[in-house]
Amino acid sequence: MENKKIKILVATHKCAQMPKDDMYIPLHVGREGKTDLGFVGDNTGDNISLKNSLWSELTGLYWGWKNLNCDYMGLVQYRRHFMFKKKGGSFESVLTQDEAEHLLEEADIVLPIKRNYRIVTLEEHFNGYDFSTASDLVNLRKVIHSISPEYDKAVDTVMARKCGHMCNMFIMKKNLLNDFCEWEFSILNALEKYIGDDRKRIIGYVAEHMLDIWIEKNGYSYVECKVALLDRKNEFDRRFDFLMRILRFKKRRIPLS
Repeated sequence: MENKKIKILVATHKCAQMPKDDMYIPLHVGREGKTDLGFVGDNTGDNISLKNSLWSELTGLYWGWKNLNCDYMGLVQYRRHFMFKKKGGSFESVLTQDEAEHLLEEADIVLPIKRNYRIVTLEEHFNGYDFSTASDLVNLRKVIHSISPEYDKAVDTVMARKCGHMCNMFIMKKNLLNDFCEWEFSILNALEKYIGDDRKRIIGYVAEHMLDIWIEKNGYSYVECKVALLDRKNEFDRRFDFLMRILRFKKRRIPLS
């Protein structure tokens, strides 16, 4: 992978420690109208920064897609980073460019290790999550069927699984990213008309399922990489909330039409 330029966006909405490797670009998502954190803002160039309350880190993905010139592009979060192997302190373990190059020699895309829900499918978890409602998946299916009906089977396949690559994290070739973003943003822009303005982060959550659907349909190869969670103070609360969602979940099957 000689002379290949890799850029990984680190989406953040607050001051946070950042990796020192030059391939990382700390990006202030939702920057428009907010206090300057000293990072590049997603409100420069071609952008959708004002949509951040609904779209979450996807305003950063859009910014990178439209404004970055590189061979490979990735997206991580200020508290979630790829980790090739455990090394000393937390930030010493964050993926380096040499390690990223090694992974990208193995496959088209680097993804986080699958999150295993064990007793519920992705569809069941989606319907029972705090951010989403059953109608959101109905509407997503309708939009995908309307714009890209060739993806219907991939939607069913992915949503029937009990595991998935979550958090909108990846590294991939920029030409593949261009194709993915063209498809994903066309779907999500159409879905937005079904979403109320007060439902924070809902588009970002829906998008966590889109990458697996796109990969399933197109057959791209991928390699999984560990994720270092660098903000563990609320990890117990997140795990407890997940357990409570599972316990109170009422199973639903959502038809295509």
